[in-house]
Amino acid sequence: MVTPLDIIKKKRAEAVSRIIGKGYLSTKRVYVGMATCEIAAGSDEVMRVFRDAISKGGLTDVYLSQKGCVGRCNLEPTVEIIESGKNPVRYGLITPEKAQDIIDRHLKKGEVITEWVID
Repeated sequence: MVTPLDIIKKKRAEAVSRIIGKGYLSTKRVYVGMATCEIAAGSDEVMRVFRDAISKGGLTDVYLSQKGCVGRCNLEPTVEIIESGKNPVRYGLITPEKAQDIIDRHLKKGEVITEWVID
């Protein structure tokens, strides 16, 4: 006989599995600006570079999501990197090529690319 506690335990295990599977507990978080103005500036292509790297296994322990408008239209597309124990880094005027550099240099090697950082 299945008890209510058994049902709760099963539901909890499923929820934890979903949380881990979606990367919500990752130590690195990447947020790509996807407001309408940022999409017009090319952020959908930037997002695709990060998605492809994650899906091909080139990035591990990374949570990728979109963010809304930050009011910096002159610096779009923007990408924000948040890592456990470090200050957030915001990059501006990101192209697909720069997104690949962010993957290779910042996310894989820990090198902040200072010339692209915005306040």
